[in-house]
Amino acid sequence: MIRLNTSDADFATRFTALVEDRRESDAGVTQDVATIIASVRRDGETALRDLTQKHDRHDLEATGWQIDAADCKAAFEALDPDLRTALELAATRIRAYHEKQRPLDSDSVDSAGVRLGARWLPVDAAGIYVPGGRAAYPSSLLMNAIPAKVAGVGRLAMVTPTPDGQINPLVLAAAHLAGVDEVWRVGGAQAVAALAYGAGRIEPVDVITGPGNAWVAEAKRQVYGVVGIDMVAGPSEIVVVADALNDPEWTAADLLSQAEHDVTTQSILFTDDAAFADKVADAVDRQLRDLATEAVARVAWETNGAIVVVETLADAIPLVDRLAAEHLQLAIPDPQGFFDRIRHAGSVFLGRYTPEAIGDYVAGPNHVLPTGRRARFASGLSVLDFMKRTSFLALDEAALRELGPATVALANAEGLPAHAKSVALRLRLNS
Repeated sequence: MIRLNTSDADFATRFTALVEDRRESDAGVTQDVATIIASVRRDGETALRDLTQKHDRHDLEATGWQIDAADCKAAFEALDPDLRTALELAATRIRAYHEKQRPLDSDSVDSAGVRLGARWLPVDAAGIYVPGGRAAYPSSLLMNAIPAKVAGVGRLAMVTPTPDGQINPLVLAAAHLAGVDEVWRVGGAQAVAALAYGAGRIEPVDVITGPGNAWVAEAKRQVYGVVGIDMVAGPSEIVVVADALNDPEWTAADLLSQAEHDVTTQSILFTDDAAFADKVADAVDRQLRDLATEAVARVAWETNGAIVVVETLADAIPLVDRLAAEHLQLAIPDPQGFFDRIRHAGSVFLGRYTPEAIGDYVAGPNHVLPTGRRARFASGLSVLDFMKRTSFLALDEAALRELGPATVALANAEGLPAHAKSVALRLRLNS
């Protein structure tokens, strides 16, 4: 963990290094993924079977390629009642939030008599990637699958690695609750390739979403253009802005809530009180010792964590904006005022009683968010990621006569005589 203070002479240089720190895939991962994608395109199911045997240690022909809907339903019905209630609450709130995102078609006639509009339709098929390695993430499944279903996607295929042929029943329960149509026992970059290009019994989709490791993220990057993707997600990150009125234990827990995800995650605290910063650092050390995920969280905090002391909270605003973090938590007296001045963040958590963790599970807004400063130009996953807009227009002869001469003039100016002629012939004009 590094300590920075805006009053230090070298602050600008050190903060720039923090902003520009990249914790994402390297050239080796890029080449590995290209090789995997090529093998899936060339060998189809054979490549998937071989790679699954290598990485997940089971034979798909023996364990089964697909998990039946009946198994997903049974997993849901067998859930502990409290866990089932929690999962249902999360699904209900996620669905309610995303239903408000459904766009409206437009259709109008302008002053020239031209009918203009746009029609929104869901993609035919979508694929979602659900991690299945160190931890199971049913919440991530809900966050990806529910917006797709709200959008009206007809076929929703899920891929997930199943080490030793096993899958967490909670993931299957979430798949049932979210209405997933297909669950495939395939993970890694090869699963992304199968969704993009098709591989035997796995038919191609139009959009792929969902988080994964560096190989999965790189695979999504490489198949983009063949299919749409939600984003290329990097390591998770949180920025907490907090003053001395906070309980240091709360703030420490908030920082560790992201640090425990992976050794590459980043947690950063901004505060205007150096003594509070010391208390938070001490609280992090104490909590790490009792954390079941200490091995991961400690490496993440000690390698990528940061505490930045500013003179005033207002001084943090441009610094926070430069980071454009995935999660921004504002545990300060006037969180709305701070938020009003922020332009770049994936999701913002306002007030001392709004920990980032609540947004990961049951609040409603999507937790699939841009990382690596991509919040400067990208947004979190939404219903729109599973839809496309088609514009349409209609002219009668009178409308064409009004707009046609300008079209002919512009087409000729661009050296495209056939364009000009297609209009001129209808209006009996010289093109």
